[in-house]
This record gives sequence, structure tokens and C-alpha cells, in this order.
Amino acid sequence: MAHPVLTEPQPAPQPRILVVDDDADLRELISNFLGQNGFDVHTAAQGRDMEKILARGDIALVVLDYMMPGEDGLSICKRLNEQSGPPVIMLSARGEEIDRIVGLELGADDYMAKPFHPRELLARIRAVMRRREARTNSGEKSPVSHFFGWQLDNIKRTLLRPDGVQVALSNAEFELLRVFLDRPGRALSRDQILDYLHGPNTDSFDRAIDVQISRLRRKLADDTNEDIIRTIRGIGYMFKPTK
Repeated sequence: MAHPVLTEPQPAPQPRILVVDDDADLRELISNFLGQNGFDVHTAAQGRDMEKILARGDIALVVLDYMMPGEDGLSICKRLNEQSGPPVIMLSARGEEIDRIVGLELGADDYMAKPFHPRELLARIRAVMRRREARTNSGEKSPVSHFFGWQLDNIKRTLLRPDGVQVALSNAEFELLRVFLDRPGRALSRDQILDYLHGPNTDSFDRAIDVQISRLRRKLADDTNEDIIRTIRGIGYMFKPTK
């Protein structure tokens, strides 16, 4: 009688991270550090090189420089979000409030000002990936969320209006809408929303949340004038329960 062949369990594949930055020294520093901490790291100096790597598939997250020659990071971030691409953490030497607002508004999942410690970047990457995994698992349990005639597909990350027309959502807008859908009828402060979106150690701030909510409200506007996301004076915001 033949004995069954025992095989060694295969190790889990390393998450693939793409670092896009025109600074060769910084690319090497980030690549080496993340590689030592369990990631399969690929690098690109500009958007054109990035596209070739993305075309191979399976990129879990993009670390993207704000300012680069040729196509800049903001344009790339916007395009990735329009294509429902991987989550993005933006890096920038520009630490002004307006730059962070614009980066988050265009769909970055997090924003870090240079200089930074590699361990902080590692923590941010893990936090973004945990949130994305949790959202995916939630979507597997409830593939489609319904509210006031709207339909949010949690797998495809697409939004349909009550009349069936699809509304484009950036990754950041999708995550923000999920924060509200998961907590209907609860008044949420800006700090709470920031924690749910980016974790407790984010560099984001109240003004960025106000801008993102304003954009999401415009996309949720329809002929009923239903105030789906309410402003709660002195507290923050609340998603109106459907019942």
C-alpha cells in the first residue's frame, strides 16, 4: 500500500509593495527596510516605470512621492483611484496643510511628510493594509450595501444611484462612505473619523475630513435632497439611518 506523500506547507506569499520616487537613495533605503520586514518590494523612478510594474498585477500598496519629474504624484494618485487601483501612501517634503488636503482629496489613503523614520512608514503600511483587508472581509459577508435606494458594491467598490447610474468613487471616498455605513445614526467627531480611516497616529487633520465629506455629499446628492450625511453642530457628522 502506497504511503501518502507529505509535503511541506508553503509559506504565505510576501505582500508586494511598489515604491515610486525619483530619489534613488530614498528608494533603496525604503526597499531594503521593507524587504527586511516581510515585503516583496519593487521600485520605480517615475510614473512610466510604475505602469510596467502595475501591469504585472498583485501590487498590494503603492508608496508614492508627491513631486517627481514628468507626471507628478498627485496626477498618478488621482489616476490610480479612478482605476480602483491599490491603496496609496503619499510622501512629500511639502508639509503644508493645503498639500495634505489635496493629496487626501485625490484619494491617498495616508500622507507622510519627509523626513520620516522607516519604522513609521512600516507602521502606516501595515495599518492601511489591515483596513483594506478588513473591508474586503466585510464585503465578502455583505457584497452589496443598500441605503436610500443607493447600492454600494463592496467587492467592486462601485456606487450606483437610485436611477442605476454609476457614480465614480475614489478609494478615499469609498472608505469614508464605509465608515458611515458601518455606524448609522452615530454622531462621529472628526477625530473618530480620522482614526477609523487612517489610524490613531495619522498626520491628517480636521480640515481634510471636512473637504472629503463635502466631496462625498456632492456625489450623494440627488433629486430628493435627502440629507444623508448630517452635520452635528459641536460634534461632527452623522450618517442618517435608513430606518
